[in-house]
This record gives sequence, C-alpha cells and structure tokens, in this order.
Amino acid sequence: MEAVEVKPSEATTARAIPVLEVFGPTVQGEGMVIGRKTMFVRTAGCDYRCAWCDSAFTWDGSAKDDIRMLTSAQIIAELDALGQDCYDHVTLSGGNPALLSQLGELIEQLHARGKQVALETQGSRWQDWFLLIDDLTISPKPPSSKMDTNWEKLDDIVEKLVKHQSQFCLKVVVFNEEDLAYAKRVHQRYPKVPFYVQAGNDELAEQEAARLLPYLLERYEWLIDRTMADAELNSVYVLPQLHTWVWGNKKGV
Repeated sequence: MEAVEVKPSEATTARAIPVLEVFGPTVQGEGMVIGRKTMFVRTAGCDYRCAWCDSAFTWDGSAKDDIRMLTSAQIIAELDALGQDCYDHVTLSGGNPALLSQLGELIEQLHARGKQVALETQGSRWQDWFLLIDDLTISPKPPSSKMDTNWEKLDDIVEKLVKHQSQFCLKVVVFNEEDLAYAKRVHQRYPKVPFYVQAGNDELAEQEAARLLPYLLERYEWLIDRTMADAELNSVYVLPQLHTWVWGNKKGV
C-alpha cells in the first residue's frame, strides 16, 4: 500500500490545508478536555507509523483520494454548516497536524470568530502556532507504538511551552507494563507539567461497539489498579478513550 506523508511544502496553494474529515459537534474522547463539546478537523499526513494507530488512513495511502486541499475560509464554512451555532471549540486532529505550518492562519481565524482550538500531537515537530492553541496535548508514543522518542526535540517543545506559560499537558497511551514504565519516565522528566495516562485500544478491527466495550473497561480497570498502587504516579489523571466506549472504532464521531 502506498504511504502518504503530506509535508508543509506540499500544501502551498493559497496556503491550503490537506483535510480528510470535518465533523461534529461531538465530545472530545481524550486528553485534558475529555468530554468537551467540540468540532473536529482531521488533517492528512503523519511523520509516525504507530503500530496501533487508530487513524492509519491519514498516512497509509488508503484514503488518499479523500484528501481535499481547503483554505482556512473553506474549512470554517464547513464547520459552520455542520455545527451552525452549536459549537465554540474546534479540535485539530490527524495524522499529525504539527506538520502543517499554515494552520496558524486557521487558528487565528477561528479565534477571531470566538472559537477555542485544541490540538493533540506527539511532540516530534514544533510550530510557532502551538502558542495560539487553547488546549494543547503533547502525547509522546510509548514502546508499543514501535516509534522512538526524540527526547531532545521533546525537551525543546516542552521548554518553549513552559516559557510562554501555554495551556498544555502531557499524555501517554498505555497498553502494557513497558508502556507504563515509559509513562513514568515522561512524568519524571517533566514533573511540573499536568500528566495523563490513557488506556489504549488495540482491538481496531472490532466493528461492534457493544463487543468492544467490555474489553476497553477491562483495560481501563487494569490501568487504574496499576496507577493507584504506584507511588511514582501520584500526581496523574487516568483516562479512558471515551469515544470508543460509545461508538467503538467508528470514524467521524
């Protein structure tokens, strides 16, 4: 299967943005604003290839024909058509939106319309527009992802965000004991940054939400039990992946 990685230099037409999905309103299922009513803009392209990625269609080529190059104004028009007057918050998702320098224009235009903006990214790339994000989650990937963390890059991103007093947190998705040890390493490295651990979903082929939920509950209970018994994880939040509890692996929700 042909891989797709959309780089900032490839999206130059009128500062267009490679978009795969615009949907909502729905609830944010992860991170520090879990449960928040939000709209989603999902961009194409990622610099990672996580083994358990639940959005591999953003980079593996399977949805390349669905990519639309949209201007900020076009994206906002779609958000308004879907959300009308029932939203005030937009989540930028991927893939990895941090590949796209031109997202700064979209964020500024959303702010001008009174909308807040959230982003989750793995902490592999810096963009100056990070400082405009209202709810920023940096989510470095644990060993189960088969990706390697660039600690120097992550240090630089966290340092810049702390310096500018940005509203951000760190989050690690946990699938096993090795991932939990990695999460503790992240927390110990940046002890003053709000920190979240989240139970992972590795049953991506299951299409029936009712069958998936018992497994997700079991994984969440395991993570709660391990966290409660660990003195190195006192100052943390323990999350489920909320949208999977309700809709399973369904896209566009």
